[in-house]
Amino acid sequence: MARHRSPCGAQANAPDRTTPLHGVTILGLHRLPAPPAASVCGRATVAAVAAGAVVAAGQTLVSPLVAQDAGPKVVGALAPVAEVTATDPDTTTTFAVNAIGGDQLLADPLASNQLDPASEVDVQNLAKAVDIGQELARQTSIIDAALAEGASEAHLLGDTAFVRPALGRLTSGFGARWGTSHNGIDIAAPIGTPIYALTDAVVEKAGTATGFGLWVVLRHTDGAKSVYGHVNRMFVKSGQRVRAGEEIAEVGNRGYSTGPHLHLEIWDADGTKINPTPWLRKHGINP
Repeated sequence: MARHRSPCGAQANAPDRTTPLHGVTILGLHRLPAPPAASVCGRATVAAVAAGAVVAAGQTLVSPLVAQDAGPKVVGALAPVAEVTATDPDTTTTFAVNAIGGDQLLADPLASNQLDPASEVDVQNLAKAVDIGQELARQTSIIDAALAEGASEAHLLGDTAFVRPALGRLTSGFGARWGTSHNGIDIAAPIGTPIYALTDAVVEKAGTATGFGLWVVLRHTDGAKSVYGHVNRMFVKSGQRVRAGEEIAEVGNRGYSTGPHLHLEIWDADGTKINPTPWLRKHGINP
């Protein structure tokens, strides 16, 4: 009795309707429907390529095609291959075989002449978004470092962080007081309250000082200085580099003091003692 062939070309009573290719069996060579008529370099494709998703997915999905064993393999439909070569077992002739998804290959989305104007704008916006994200991450890391030792507040000016030096209550301002000049501000707080470096600096002085009992003087990167007086204990020494938010001392009641507090002064680069309040506000801190 004559054998009838199925529409796909295999014999009706053939036990195996698969087509072997170099040890890979591709199940039912059915073509997928053609993609929509939208631009082959659409926004989703460009974004995926820019994010590296196509490379990662392609490496993962194509890997089953190069397996060494001869058993059946399920090939992902999202791994299009334009052409696969197979060798006739009776000859040494190689011939091309259409593969799954071969009719769905997209043009190179990275070729400049393939991008439509809208897609070019999307690529530019994506690049800007990546740059903005990296900059925000960098700024966040600087702020996090400034707050790492317990400072309650930190602000960023350019690449430099500034922190609140101590938690407490402002009890005395800059200017004339009791017939003398008060060259700083007083922040009342319990003895032992941490005092933090206002910004990145080098310790210029750390030790005894007339009137202050103990003090710490920091020289900032721009040449200005911050002075911390009446401290109870110091945790730094002269010549040491400190970063914004590093604990340098603790509030005390030493020297000429009527109660535990931090006496804070700001000296300009030329040594002029300036009002700390507007200086702090200029650097994002409201004392």
